[in-house]
Amino acid sequence: MSSARQASGQTTTPSLVHEVTPDAGLLDTAAATLRMLAEPTRLHLLWQLTTGPKSVTELTELADVPRTVVSQHLAKLRLSGLVDTRKEGRHVIYSLHDGHLVRLIRETLNHADHQLTGEPFHE
Repeated sequence: MSSARQASGQTTTPSLVHEVTPDAGLLDTAAATLRMLAEPTRLHLLWQLTTGPKSVTELTELADVPRTVVSQHLAKLRLSGLVDTRKEGRHVIYSLHDGHLVRLIRETLNHADHQLTGEPFHE
């Protein structure tokens, strides 16, 4: 819920799509999210998380990059608020923060696929 809605005491059901009026703060926040997605390894890690939570070990195997690289990117994603963590024994499990992010990542990669394959764009 937005801080404006919280301050006014309104409670609403989260929506998949809602009207917004971009102001400087909203545009800065959106640009920060897109900057985090703009690095291929981070985007790959985020894409892996669209199917569900994963450990650092799983993400390292799936991304096929050194564990230290995965850990550095995951730290940036955590600090930016794009991923959440929880402990499971000695393992840290990462997950995407929300469904908007899942859809954004999937749509970004689908858009790129259309660009590369020449498949017609659609609504």
